[in-house]
Amino acid sequence: MKTFLKVLLIAALLIVAIKLSPVIFVGAFVGLIAAAVLGVVGISLVAALAAVLLAFAVALSPIWIPVLAVVGIVSLFRKGERHPPAQAA
Repeated sequence: MKTFLKVLLIAALLIVAIKLSPVIFVGAFVGLIAAAVLGVVGISLVAALAAVLLAFAVALSPIWIPVLAVVGIVSLFRKGERHPPAQAA
């Protein structure tokens, strides 16, 4: 009797699943379309942010390129003056 109830329950769940499958399919399809739209919007926003950052870097290059050169030269000369630390005996 227990096996018969299990088979009957599985058959009832199968019928419910078959009846609800179009609703689940439409929901999944709508979710996939929403994810694709959000992905395209996200990629567009990342590309726009990269373009703005590149424009700032190009516009400010007369300032940061000489500063970077001076910092690099100072750093190059400071490394030559350093002495290794004395080892404790």
